[in-house]
Amino acid sequence: MINSDFERLDAATVAAYADIPTTIVADVAGRRGALDARVRTVVPGLGAVGTAFTVEVRPGDNLMIHAALMLARPGDILVVDGKADTTSALMGELMCAHAAAAGILAVVIDGAVRDSATLRQGRFPVFATGVNANGPTRTQGGRIGHPVSVGGVSVAAGDLVVCDDDGVVIVPRQDAAGLLNAARAKITAEAVRLNDIQEGRLLYGWLEGVLKTTGELPSEQTIANLIQRFQS
Repeated sequence: MINSDFERLDAATVAAYADIPTTIVADVAGRRGALDARVRTVVPGLGAVGTAFTVEVRPGDNLMIHAALMLARPGDILVVDGKADTTSALMGELMCAHAAAAGILAVVIDGAVRDSATLRQGRFPVFATGVNANGPTRTQGGRIGHPVSVGGVSVAAGDLVVCDDDGVVIVPRQDAAGLLNAARAKITAEAVRLNDIQEGRLLYGWLEGVLKTTGELPSEQTIANLIQRFQS
């Protein structure tokens, strides 16, 4: 079942996320949207930002990925629901080379890949659940362009995909533009915090309030007094 009737996130918004790490994106998105850690980079140091081109396959069968390679647009990222099956690889060197030649920016597979040594020597970002030398079948139908579940996260075609060494984060298409200001503000705040640490200002301003709210610090006591007691 192939669906071409979906809207991609606009190119300007995608481009605005190019220099924003996955950690920042996940935080401003409510600490959600990050795929399970089983989906991790195969080629360390490479990341990508693009729009999701979703594919659902039967475990161990990659027929619909072959179709997706012909249908996806430049700037898309293949997001494949492989059912977390790692008994055979769904993609390898040849299919990843095809993806790169077609302008696909990265591949995210909740399943296995192979030819990992060759992939690591290249410049094409691949994120997968594991590596297996077994090849797949290509005889079973599936779905393209429909919502999928990958790494425990729901992904719709056209959603924002941000991936780097810390993993893969999905942001629903309708939310992506609205999170940009928060992402930039968090980057600035973290830079200020790092500078404070480097200059010896170690106490977080929010810590005392939260400790009191949780009952860990009596209301009449300050964290400064507590620190003094521990360090004296």
